[in-house]
Amino acid sequence: MPTRHLSRIIVVQSLYEWSFHNYEKEKCQEIFERNLQEFGQDIDEPDFGRNLIKGIIENLETIDQILKESIKSLPYEQVPLLEKSILRLAVYELLNESEATPHKVSINEAIEIAKNFGTTATAKFINGVLGTVYENIQKTKNEKKSSS
Repeated sequence: MPTRHLSRIIVVQSLYEWSFHNYEKEKCQEIFERNLQEFGQDIDEPDFGRNLIKGIIENLETIDQILKESIKSLPYEQVPLLEKSILRLAVYELLNESEATPHKVSINEAIEIAKNFGTTATAKFINGVLGTVYENIQKTKNEKKSSS
């Protein structure tokens, strides 16, 4: 398994577990490091996951607001924790798209994680939400370019 994929899985697992600790910021990094030690011994770039988890924590309010605006099928508070964890990871990556991780890779990775840990419905939900998020991000970027 490629190490970035495994890093993303560990990030999702850590975010999921973190939710049971009332989202105490200092707990998330601790949970991630423990999970990295336990499940990610073969990861050759551990800082990739560390940067993801740190970025998600620092931008959680923005990420959640984007998700609240993008999910139309149910209130955000009713989105299951697994889906929230996967979506938070993917939205953070979409907001910080780089040549190393293009948007298509971020979306595909999220869908694959959803298939592995959820159901077909989970993967479809993730795909639909991320499609909306991506369109909104692109629209915002285009609006900024045209106003400059």
